[in-house]
Amino acid sequence: MPNEEDLKSSNKASLPKPTQAGRIKPCTELIEQAKKCLENNDKDCVIKMLEELVRNQCHNGYAVGKEIADKVKDLVHDLWLVSDNEFRCGLLRMLRDLRDLGISKNWVREALRLNSKDLNKRLVKCSVDWESKAMRNDIVKVIESLLRERFGWDEIRMCEELWRFIGVNIDEFRKHGIEPCVWFNGLEKLSDLRRPYWFGLRASDLTVREFDDKISLEIDTSSSVGAVFFPALLGTIKTPSLFVKRGRGAPAAKYVHGSIELKYYVDLGIDGWPWPIKLNANELERILNSLSDEELAEFIAGEIDGDGSVRYNENNRAVYVEISACKNCPKRVILNILKEVIAERLGVTGSIRSKESTDALVFGGKKAVRLLRCIVKYMHHPLRRLRAEIILAYYSGKISKDEFTKLYEQTEYEQGAPDVKRNHALEATIQAAPQTHTHGDRRQPGNRGWIPNYGITRL
Repeated sequence: MPNEEDLKSSNKASLPKPTQAGRIKPCTELIEQAKKCLENNDKDCVIKMLEELVRNQCHNGYAVGKEIADKVKDLVHDLWLVSDNEFRCGLLRMLRDLRDLGISKNWVREALRLNSKDLNKRLVKCSVDWESKAMRNDIVKVIESLLRERFGWDEIRMCEELWRFIGVNIDEFRKHGIEPCVWFNGLEKLSDLRRPYWFGLRASDLTVREFDDKISLEIDTSSSVGAVFFPALLGTIKTPSLFVKRGRGAPAAKYVHGSIELKYYVDLGIDGWPWPIKLNANELERILNSLSDEELAEFIAGEIDGDGSVRYNENNRAVYVEISACKNCPKRVILNILKEVIAERLGVTGSIRSKESTDALVFGGKKAVRLLRCIVKYMHHPLRRLRAEIILAYYSGKISKDEFTKLYEQTEYEQGAPDVKRNHALEATIQAAPQTHTHGDRRQPGNRGWIPNYGITRL
């Protein structure tokens, strides 16, 4: 037979929840008490009454009816009108902390008679973050932790999956003392946006958009390498969001049909970006001149990781490092300034060459090798960093010409034909994703460039 304690517990658990009619009276009484507090200018008392009203679901129209719920909103609005900015911020924080009881951002907007834009401005000014209690970044960290513990997933595993996907034999590189995943080294330092690398990336591929209540950092890519690199890079700041869209195939790339572009972005506070948003020649020159030689090298690495290239030309057996910019856009001014600053500070001279739609600051031969030695440790773009490591290993005598040729060939793009390194960003993302590792290798062994069919028909 059940004992007395069990019966008490059972009765307590089975008590019915208050009905709408049962809630109305206590809610009405609390509202009247709150009004008296407001008449006496006792704002702290009003706050306590509001907390009690929310705990009793008096703000919830489904629980107490629209009339009572609207009176709670009116109470919040009246308190807002008689409060200074400091108290208003405290009120917003209090309402934010009651999210689990059903106070939504939309509810607050209606109560304060504000539009979404004005409410967001208020939240930013008061440093009130209206994310869910379990922040997205924290959720991702928990998931990653589980994947590490149970499935052995980590960043190096992701990096290795990327190289396998694009046909790079990582064991061959490691056999010659070259680490294909070295681009991860020092990446965590870029959690500080004040690093000159970010300004270099801004001067090339990174788009910085300024809104009324935030600043957004965005990077687009359709390449396999970029699909893994850019979220890892932005992820040093916070977990990036992803937008998938159909891209426009390059006119020269007749073999590309319906390419897919990925846009990774993170949102910052209105004061979160420490560098100039609009590029100005005088300001750019002033900033570059204020950097130390190491900081300048880091800036250049950011430029090359964005709109640069590192390559070896077999025909004339020369190394080339290039930084590109569109012909008639604000970024074009960077090339002239950078050319002078690099020559003066690092002793490496380059020339500006005009192409069909872009201009490029080009360093060739031994000058390119010298520049790479200055900046390689700050480079993080996987393919460009790997090429730089191969080139420097060769010019330092660590590998032979034949070894260099065999390794470098694996990093080259197929010209005039489909290439797994291009226009396969989405497939690369899926291949390198942690869940892929738990189901075995989905690539067909020995078939370089095989692309799994994920049935992507509509975006």
